[in-house]
Parts: sequence; C-alpha cells; structure tokens
Amino acid sequence: MDVLKIADRTFKSRLIMGSSRYPDPQTLLDSLEAGGAELITVAIRRVNLEDPDEESPLNLIDRKKYQILPNTAGCYTAKEAVLTAHLAREALGTHWIKLEVIGDEETLFPDVPELLKAAEELIHQGFVVLPYSNDDPITCRKLADMGCAAVMPLGAPIGSGMGIRNPYNLMIIRDLIHVPLIVDAGVGTASDAAVAMELGADGVLLNTAVAQAKHPVEMARAMRLAVEAGRLAYRAGRIPRRLYATASSPLEGIIGSEPND
Repeated sequence: MDVLKIADRTFKSRLIMGSSRYPDPQTLLDSLEAGGAELITVAIRRVNLEDPDEESPLNLIDRKKYQILPNTAGCYTAKEAVLTAHLAREALGTHWIKLEVIGDEETLFPDVPELLKAAEELIHQGFVVLPYSNDDPITCRKLADMGCAAVMPLGAPIGSGMGIRNPYNLMIIRDLIHVPLIVDAGVGTASDAAVAMELGADGVLLNTAVAQAKHPVEMARAMRLAVEAGRLAYRAGRIPRRLYATASSPLEGIIGSEPND
C-alpha cells in the first residue's frame, strides 16, 4: 500500500487539514470527514489549553479518529515557538509539532534563522518537528539534515490561494531531501493540490482553501480526490513535453501510403 510515513507513524491519507476559519463547528467536522485527512493541525496560541470552549477544535475533533498536530502559528521568535511547543506537549500529550516562526505580519513568510534555531532546539528535546518553511532548497535541506521529520515549504503565501508559484524549486527540494515533502500554504483549489502532488510532494497541507470555500464540504472532497489523482499521476510517470506533435497512431500501413520496398 502506498502510505505516507512520517517519523514512526503511517497515514493512508496524504491530505493534512487545518481546523480554523470554518463557518461553524459542524462544517469543520463534515469537511474533515469529506477530506479523509487523518492528521489535523490546531493553532495552540489561539485556544485555551486549560479550559477550551465547546467550539474549540480540541473539544470538537475525535482524537481516536484523528491525530492532532499542534502548530506554533503566531510565533515570531524561536523562543516563543519553543515555549508554545512545550505547552502543547504538556497539555495534549504529543511530541509532534508543526513549527512556524513568522518573520513578517503582511506576507507571513517564515523567519529562516529563527526557524532553524527553533527546529534544532526542539529536535534535541525529543520533538517530531514538521517545519513550515520557504521554498528555498538549501533551507529545506538544512532542516532535513538536522533531523526534521518532514519539510513543509510554501506553495504561495498563507491564505493567498495563488497555487504553486515556483514548481521548479519544489522539484529541486524533492531531489535534495530524504524526508517527506509536504506542500504547505497557497493551495486555492483542487488543481493546485494535484499539481503539488504531480511534482513529487508526499502530501499537501491546507486550511483556508476548504474553510473559506463557498461550499467547504464539497471542496474538501475535491481536495481529497485531487491529492489522490496527483499522487497516482506522479507514480505513473507523465510523458515528456515536446515542442512538436507526435502522432498517437502509427502511420505505417494507412490507406494510400506507399508500401516499403
């Protein structure tokens, strides 16, 4: 079976979904079901870990069915991110963390030096680290080499819906790293997810594309099918691109052709 393996866990689904910005709790639950995701991210700094309210994802999501992946969204320094990761581990009993260290409020691009610093520290402290990074191949290789369980380069700015802006960098990253490559951020519709998978990504993480769609549940199902289709296409191997046409039917023996001497 073609499964996604991250650290010591395997997942049948290659779609990872976020849990914020849904119009209502039931739409969140229905979307997760339609998307078929098994790994769900939760922004730790946006929930009260000691007393989460009834509509908090931590209360809504069935942890027997889904694995919670806490993230450090909203952190701007390595120190903040490390502290948030420890709070998540203590409250949720998980050593998995989606690491985000943001460098700019407008673009939400990662602060690479702080990201590398936080990742190294958390790895040494026993965390399974999945870092959100830019699409720079060297940064991704450094993260993989230091022991991150996966690397998660952006396809485009968070929440932009602009799709895969630099497919060539993603292809280079795929060649350089030995851990799973998860495209994180920028996916706007199903075709974006399919493109990411066709480029060789091991999975896609998305949130806004489903949560803010006109019909989130239908979009979640579309994303599920797109990820599956893209993975199948990648494994099948596309034909080479050619500038000129190549006949799909053999020309030998057609009516009116001259026989070979």
